[in-house]
Parts: sequence; structure tokens; C-alpha cells
Amino acid sequence: MTPTTPEADHPLGPGKRAHRLRAELRLLAELGAAQAPVSLHRLVEELSVSVATVRRDLADLEAQGLVVRTHGGARTTAAAVEIPVRLRTGTSPEVKRLIARRAATFLPPGPFAVAIGGGTTAAEVARSLVFRADLTILTNSLTTAAEIGGRQNLRVLVTGGTVRPSSLEIVGALAESSFSALNTGIAFLGADGVSAAGGVTTHDEVEARTNAAMVAGAQRSVVVVDSSKIGRVTLAPVADLAAVDDVVTDDGAAEADLRAIERAGPRVHVVRRAQRADTDVRRGGGSRT
Repeated sequence: MTPTTPEADHPLGPGKRAHRLRAELRLLAELGAAQAPVSLHRLVEELSVSVATVRRDLADLEAQGLVVRTHGGARTTAAAVEIPVRLRTGTSPEVKRLIARRAATFLPPGPFAVAIGGGTTAAEVARSLVFRADLTILTNSLTTAAEIGGRQNLRVLVTGGTVRPSSLEIVGALAESSFSALNTGIAFLGADGVSAAGGVTTHDEVEARTNAAMVAGAQRSVVVVDSSKIGRVTLAPVADLAAVDDVVTDDGAAEADLRAIERAGPRVHVVRRAQRADTDVRRGGGSRT
């Protein structure tokens, strides 16, 4: 039976709207074959919300260029391959916090400069550093700059460049020159894919070039990604794994993929979600505890 429960009375009500929009985009991508439309009633059935709710959501997603509504349904657009940052925040938040806290331990005491890229996991690294003193943070993420820029104990520098609407990252030649002009001790960057086959990759080639400049300008580069990105290859290469010093992820990744990444060069650090602990895979084949 088609549910008619008002949105406010459903578990995926107003407070969970971003979660529902992400679910709708994923369903459209998974259920649609070769960008074929998915029916409105199929979405209603999968999400257990009202027809009116799904129609409103699809109208909003279409206005953002993420879906195309069809007669009785909708299909995704190419832009929906990369879910906008405003809809990504709720994905595995606790796992991302654990990854970020582990990565933040790499900083030495005393004055230090770091570069932090875009993405929700990299943003968590910035949040883990807000109580540090004598720290300079160079970032091309507008969301990160807005969140930590008011901290009196931090010096926050923002690159120039062009803003990507889906991620609110600043990219392009000006951003690249900003990263190249300054020396940073550690670069923390997120990615859409990390694998032995493809190295560090992302969906957008301009973003990839900007992130490559960030890596080149740092003494140490640390990739922070949740396990869904491990073993994955996306469109644009950022860096070979030989140019990466550390990869920090969670224990949802396949062991074979982690071992392959380790053999390519980086140290692999795995945070354990259940025990709230972490282990390292040392360069050259160390043990996990």
C-alpha cells in the first residue's frame, strides 16, 4: 500500500531531509539503467514517504541540476555523480571523526603549517585542530574556512581561485599558485578514490590539479578517506601513491586493497570503528594489532 503519512510524522521528516535527498539520488543511480528513469511510485515505495514529499524533493533536485523529471518519475544527470557537499555531511560522521582524529596526531608540537583540502573528512581534520596554538592552516575549502576562520588561536589562509558549486572548493590556477607559493608541513586531502591501480583520484580534473599542487607544496601528504573510497578509481588522477606518505581510513576496507596500497608506498593507518582504536600498516609490511 502506498504510504500517505505526512512528512513531519515520518522518521525521514524535516530534520532528516538531507538524508532523504541523498537516498533519492542513490536510488535513482542504482535503479536506473543507463540513465533510464525511475518511477515516482518506486521511490515512494523504497523511501516510505508520501507522493507529495517525493515530488517536492525531485523538484528541488531538478532545480539544482542533479535530476531530470520525466513523466511519472525521474532520472539522474551527470552532475549527480558527485553528491553536493551540503548533502554529504551526514555520511558516516563518526567514522570520519575517528579518521580525522588519527590524522591530527601526525602534527608535531609547536608552531606548524598545514594545508587542508575540501571534502567532509578533511573538514573533520580541521575541526580536530581547532584547539591547537601557533597553527597556520592554508585551505581551499570555503566551508572549512568559514567554520574555523574565527578562531583567535589559528591563522587561517584561503587560496584564490574559482568556487566549485558542488563542493564549495576553490580550484584553478590561482588556487594552484597559492599552494605552490607557501611551504606547508603536512597536506591533508580527501579523495573520491584511492587504489593501487589508479592512485589518488577525484571526479573533477580541475580539482585534481589543485589537489596535486597542494601535495607538491607539502613536506608530507596524508590522504584521509572512509573505506567506501578504498579500491575505487574515479575520473581524474591527483597523485601516484608513491607521492603519498600516509593513507588514513577505517576498517570497512578490504584487506587486499589496503595491502596493495601499502605495497605502492604509503603507510596505511586503519581506525577500528567498534573498538575506537587504530592500527598502522608500516611501510614494507608491518603487522596489525
